[in-house]
This record gives sequence, C-alpha cells and structure tokens, in this order.
Amino acid sequence: MAKKKASKTVTKNVELPQEEEASTKKWQKRPIESYVHNKQQRVNNPPVGLVTPITDPPENPKQRYEYDPHIDPALQFDDQGSEIERRRQPYLNWAGKAERTSFAVPTVSLHVHERIDPKSIIAAVRRSGEWSVASGQKKAFATGHKPLGTFKQRSLFEEPQENPPLRDALDFYRHPHGWSNRLIAGDSLLVMNSLLEKEGMAGKIQMIYLDPPYGICYGSNFQPFVNKREVKDGKDEDLTQEPETIKAFRDTWELGIHSYLTYLRDRLLLAKVLLTESGSVFVQISDENLHHARELMDDVFGSANFMANINYQSMTPLESGHIENVFDYIVWYARDRSRSKYRNLYRPKSVSSPEFRFKDNGNAYRQLDESERSEILTNGETTGIFKRSALESTGFTTTCTFPFEFGGKVFRPRGGKSWRTTQEGMQRLVEQHRLFMLGTKLYFKLYFDDFPYTSLVNSWSDTVGGFAETKRYAVQTHPKIIQRCMLMSTDPGDLVFDPTCGSGTTAFVAENRGRRWITCDTSRVATTLAKQRLMTAVYDYYKLKEPQRGVSGGFLCKTVPHVTLKSIANNPDIREGVTREQIADAIRRHADQETLYDQPEVDRTKARVSGPFTVEAVPAPTVMPVGQSSPYCSPHAPREEPPVSDHVEKKPATKRLNAGSQKVHHAERDDYFDKSLADGQPEKETIQQRELLADGSAGYFSGAW
Repeated sequence: MAKKKASKTVTKNVELPQEEEASTKKWQKRPIESYVHNKQQRVNNPPVGLVTPITDPPENPKQRYEYDPHIDPALQFDDQGSEIERRRQPYLNWAGKAERTSFAVPTVSLHVHERIDPKSIIAAVRRSGEWSVASGQKKAFATGHKPLGTFKQRSLFEEPQENPPLRDALDFYRHPHGWSNRLIAGDSLLVMNSLLEKEGMAGKIQMIYLDPPYGICYGSNFQPFVNKREVKDGKDEDLTQEPETIKAFRDTWELGIHSYLTYLRDRLLLAKVLLTESGSVFVQISDENLHHARELMDDVFGSANFMANINYQSMTPLESGHIENVFDYIVWYARDRSRSKYRNLYRPKSVSSPEFRFKDNGNAYRQLDESERSEILTNGETTGIFKRSALESTGFTTTCTFPFEFGGKVFRPRGGKSWRTTQEGMQRLVEQHRLFMLGTKLYFKLYFDDFPYTSLVNSWSDTVGGFAETKRYAVQTHPKIIQRCMLMSTDPGDLVFDPTCGSGTTAFVAENRGRRWITCDTSRVATTLAKQRLMTAVYDYYKLKEPQRGVSGGFLCKTVPHVTLKSIANNPDIREGVTREQIADAIRRHADQETLYDQPEVDRTKARVSGPFTVEAVPAPTVMPVGQSSPYCSPHAPREEPPVSDHVEKKPATKRLNAGSQKVHHAERDDYFDKSLADGQPEKETIQQRELLADGSAGYFSGAW
C-alpha cells in the first residue's frame, strides 16, 4: 500500500480588494460598542429546542384576577343610589362589566427562539478571513500574521454565559443569568401573566407604554405584510394570514366599544401589578376614545394618581372645511403619584415671547418696539433682554416683611404677603441693578440669558412628520413622543415594557437611551419588523457618568446654570471690592444646575449597536388528529401512527404533533435526556451531549416560527 504524503499547512498573505480594504479601515477607526446591563438578571425561560412535555410540563392552572366592584368614575348613575350615596361619584358602565368581576388567563411559558447580539455579528464579520478544509487546517490572514493555536469556528450568536450545564439548562425558571432584552410574539395578556406568574416580575417595571387600537378600523390596527403598509378594509388581498391576529381583532371589537373597554381594562390591571411603586403607565389614544381611556385609568389606578393628559400634533391640517383635529393624546398615570419618578425636561426658550419686552441700558431700561423685537429674532442677540418678575412671595414670612426704599420711593409688600428675600438680599439685588419700578410696583429683572430654557409642558406641536427613518409600520409612532415619556419617568438601566410592539419604536428608543426593555405583539409581521429594525440600528455612544457602574450609573448630560433671585440675593461672594467679572462668576457658581436629560454627551470615537436580545414566543397550539391523545402524555408511551386515509399524504408524526412555532422533537433527544438524568451525570461534557444541544439549539438560533 502506497504511503500518503504528510499534509503541509500553507500560509499566504491575502490581498483585499481596494474598496474592501478602505471599508475595513473605516470600520477599524470606530470601535463598535453596545450597552450591557451587567448587574441585572433574568430567569432562564426555556429555549424552544429543549422544550418537551417532560422538561416544561403544561400543568399550570389559569391565573384569576379580580376587580373591585366599587370603583369610579363617570358616565352612568346607579339606579338604586346606594353606591352613589356611599361614594358620591358617578361611575362608568358597559355591557358585561357587572357580570365580569374577574377573568382567568392561562399561565404559559415564553419559549426562546433566538438569541441575537448585533455586536457579536459585526465582530464575526470583521474577523480576518479564516477557514478550514478537509485536508487539514488552512488559514489565511489579511493582516499577514502567522496562525496561532488551533482554529475554531465561532458562532455569530455565541455568548458563553448563556450556555449553562445541561441540568441547569433544563431546570427552567430557576437559574438567573445575565440580562438580555426581549422581543416576544404572543398576546399581551398571556405575556403579562407569564411575566407575573412564571418570572415573578410584579413591581419590577418602571414604565409601561400602551398604544392600543384607536378605533374600530381593521386597517388602522393590523398590518398583514412586512413590505406593505397600506391596508384597506374590505379587500381580500389585505386580509391577514395569522389566526392570532384575527382572534385579537375579534376579541377587541366583537361587541364594539364594550369589548374594547374590557380588553383595555384587563391589560391596565396587569400593568398596575407589574409597575414599581415609582412607575408610570402611558396610554396613547386618539380623541375618539380619549374620555374612555381616562375613565378606565381612574378605575384601575385611582384619580389621585393622574399625572397629565398630553396632547401632541400627529398630522398637518387637511383643510376639510371643518375645524381640523390634528392632535392625538397620551394619558399618563403613576402607580403612586406621591412616590413617582419624574425628571423635568426643558426646551429652548423663545425670545419672541411678549414677556421679554424690556432692554437694559445700564442704570436705565426701555421697552422694545416691534422693529427691535423682529431684529432680535433675526440676529439672536439677547444680551440685556429681560422680563419682569414679582418681588412678593406667595406666602408670608415675618423676617421678609419690611418697608424698602428704592429710587426715592418706599415700597411695602401688599395683600398680607412678604418679600421673596431678606433686607440684606434686597440690597444685593440693588447693587447688581436687578430691581426696577414699573408703575407703582417694584419688580425683579429676570434676564433671558439667566436661563435660556423653559420646562416642557403637556402640549407638543413639534411631533408631526420629520421621521429620521422610513416608516415601517402602518401605525408607527414618532420616536420623539415615546422618548420624552421615557426620559420623564425613567433613568438609564430601568426596565420599560410595551405590550403593543408594532414596529418596535419603544424598544428602539429604550435601546438608544440605555433602558432595558421587553416588548410583545400578537402579529408576527410586527415582531419581524421590530427585529429587523433593532438588528440594523446604529446609535450614538453616550458617555457614562459612572463607568464602574455601567449604564445604571447614568449618562453625562449637559447642564446649564439657572440664575434665580435666590442665587443673587443669598450669594455670600457678592460684596464690596469685587469686580463685575468676579460677581458674574459667583452668580453662576451659586446658581442651580439644571440637567438636560435629552442632551447626553456623545463620544464620537465610538459607534453603538443594539445590545443582546432574545426573540421569544408563547407556545403554539398543538393540533392533534381527531380521536388521538398526545403521545407525550407519558414519557414512555408508545409513539404510534394514527390511521391515515389513502388520499391523505402520510407525514412524520413528530412534525404533525408539533406544527407551529416549535421545532421538531426527536425521540432520541428525549431518550438521551431521560438516560442522562437517570445516570446522575447530566453535566458531563461529551461529544454526544454537544451534538444534542447543538441539535436542540437549531431553532433556538434560527428563530423561524
């Protein structure tokens, strides 16, 4: 027999095409980062490839939720008068409300179909060209370096900490691991109940953003195709192919507004249980059902926890001949208003405000005419522009009640009030030329440049159009709207939940602003669009305020001094003998610093992509032939084929039993699990076990339901 020649390892330098080389250099200039919430954990809900009736038995009973029958508020009075007499308030009623004082929700597991980490994908693509061939290990490196060690093909999605020993991997919901965000396909009520009952997430979510259907219109609520946003009622070609979507539409609108109110109330009740004590819930709605949403939220959260009714412009006027409705609404309630988390947002102040109508000329002042005001608007020169601010406080303090002489006249607080500062403070204001007379009253000069911002109020007119990206979904919300709600009610690292995913705007904004997120939707079209959007998104890298704490330490945000009467009148550094520049520095130093939470500092040397997230789904219903019980009722039951008619194609039983989102369960996998656990060696790393887990993870990484 002729001897085979020993194979050699050949190393060559590979020359990249010019365009590819330039592209590689461009990528190498900016490292790719993602925010990872290292100190946060989640339970190990089951990967779909490892799910069997043995490892995840469907024995969980339905969870029942009950309503308080004695609730507010408003539309229909109690005929008997007993409840009204007791509560002294009217209340809302609808068909089925009185009969439905409780409801039951099936408790299901949420099966993981994919683990996605865009940073790992990019790292794998960036990695130098490496390959192996059957004749031996051959490698080529574009950098020209020699190969070191043994070559191993890495997974695009591999995360070492997410590959626990087999015993832990099969012991679902018992072993916490590192946090990853979650995109879930399934009915929101099932998902919320699973988070509560299977994962113990009551009181863990800081913000919930709910965008329910606005009205009874199929096209406005569901999008049946990924590449087609225009949907019209009554067209067969626009009908969805998803039975879950049809069921969701039926459940929501079967009885018109009556079933809609039931749909909304059920989800609001579970949302309340999920929220932290400082948490907030936002419901986006149109004027068609705004009043009902407000009444329902009074029912569930209590009218004392109402925060704001925000109106935002969602369209431009169409000139229909009637007054145009161009605003939609967000109803904001807190879990507990007294403990609610609130971060004040600011917007740039406009000098066009009629209040800023005075110009300082040293020791004198004058009022601006229209031409001067127009010129200021054009050139933006605001030096010396001020408005009047009252010197009298809203309350009464004895030490701040005294006659004060200014400009040869004596002034006293009126109406039982006192001055806003002491006599010493008033003297400092005089020295800084901050007081002036207007008519018979004394005022404080509040300059435009003292604080060129104003607090955001509950009416937003800058939210129409202007999408930074092409709209992907029929009812896609402007990111600015959700971002403002999120910045007002959460901090970086907090958990946000959206049970109405749509195109994934809430998840997109949460990822951008360093919040953890969970989102779900009944429609697989919606979850597919959201998944694509999150995988391909690129964000600015915001500098961390406390790098050792990670994202939960917050971002470095822009701060601006807020000069007030107090920062001047109570400033100990303003005294005789100091220069005007020193006084200005002292005022800025003692002024309050306002944080602009919507303006974090950006590190331009880095780019950022979405952090790791999982794609999950509620279990698909198993379809059984008529008259046959599941062979999985017993782990040792024989797996027999049912009789099949001659005209029906005979298919493998495993595929027929597992039609839907789950991958096929192989008999040998079940047998191996049984034998491995019986032998007491489930954690032993063997080639067979590696192959088994890899086989079970096929659906885990592919994600096709």
